[in-house]
Amino acid sequence: MRRTVLKSLAAMIAGAFLSLPAAHAQNKPVEVEFYYPVAVGGPITKIIDNMVSDFEKENAGIRIKPVYAGSYQDSIAKALTALKGGNPPQLAVLLSTDMFTLIDEDAIVPVDGLAKDEAGKQWLGGFYDAFMQNSRTGGHVWGVPFQRSTIVMYYNKTLFKEAGLDPEHPPATWQELVDFSKKLTKKDASGNVTQWGLEIPSGGSFAYWLFQALTTPNDAILMNEAGNQVMLDKPAVVEAAQFWRDLAAKHGVMPTGTIDWGTTPKDFLEKKAAIIWTTTGNLTNIRANASFPFGVAMMPKHKRGGSPTGGGNFYIFKSATPAQQEAALKFARWATSPERAAEWSIATGYVAVTPAAWQTDKMKKYAQEVPAAAVARDQLDVSVAEFSTHENQRVTKVLNDALQAALTGAKTPQQALTDAQRESDRILRSYK
Repeated sequence: MRRTVLKSLAAMIAGAFLSLPAAHAQNKPVEVEFYYPVAVGGPITKIIDNMVSDFEKENAGIRIKPVYAGSYQDSIAKALTALKGGNPPQLAVLLSTDMFTLIDEDAIVPVDGLAKDEAGKQWLGGFYDAFMQNSRTGGHVWGVPFQRSTIVMYYNKTLFKEAGLDPEHPPATWQELVDFSKKLTKKDASGNVTQWGLEIPSGGSFAYWLFQALTTPNDAILMNEAGNQVMLDKPAVVEAAQFWRDLAAKHGVMPTGTIDWGTTPKDFLEKKAAIIWTTTGNLTNIRANASFPFGVAMMPKHKRGGSPTGGGNFYIFKSATPAQQEAALKFARWATSPERAAEWSIATGYVAVTPAAWQTDKMKKYAQEVPAAAVARDQLDVSVAEFSTHENQRVTKVLNDALQAALTGAKTPQQALTDAQRESDRILRSYK
């Protein structure tokens, strides 16, 4: 009898020890590697670290590991390199325009396939439609709007006053943009420009985006929703490129050649440019550093108003385990909840991505204190999808190169865009 009891006890102890690893495994938190493009200005890493910390306090079973991957271009390159090496992240914030590239690489899963319950459908239906235009294709939602923006016009109210212009009346049309910029351009006794009326950045990888702030008001759309066709040589597109070129070459209100994206806000803060076009994502930076009163306005109209949207989406990677995908989805839902979206917008200057976020007390207060923040939100009513296609980086480079050729005078706008259309058609042929 005693021997039987001892044997039973031994078996129980052995069973308990055997079950320990399984229990331990069940309690092990789900780890999610999260690629984030840190090169978007401001103390972003601290904000993201704090967000992750707050999320983990509320979700003890999940560990989010941010990897600060450099610029947007660096981040997509690193994500795809890691994918080919068999070790991709489970979650990433990448450009909304990277959607087709990520689909073509079979890197991501449709978010609507994970958020299938009623609450998930309501969540995905709660974003501004202008932001969803770069988040869906083929009947699926592939990206979740997070740090999104439009292009807006910043102008120095003091310089407006000095030029005899009403500081509460920014240029509302293309003609006013030219007329005001002429009054705001200053030269020294030798004829050298000391203050430009206007700067629209055109260097680097964002020329196509600023170009859409000219093509959209000229009632031209550059690509179809399927991402397999571009319309770069249409008369309204060529007319927009000609106007951009004329601002420097004919009207003399802007530097000739290309203008660097990164130095544009700096030139504004140093009063070297009275008006600049740049992302709403620069609002917090300009608010913190401007030594003068400034205004923010929508894109000047020609045939209509409008701007492209811009910025980054959350993407969930296909190679993640179901538990990791669920954890990544939970973080994306948490980060885009009304309170969090409001906090993110206030901290960074990006547009809060849902109408519900603008209804929170903190966002209402912020919009009252900083009316400039509401300009981009109101512009969403007339905003269009950012330029995005299959083979996106190749096609975008073709357009950027064409714009730079037009702006430097290496080609006429007509020739540059005719060449760009032909080359883009060749690249996209297999997707039709």
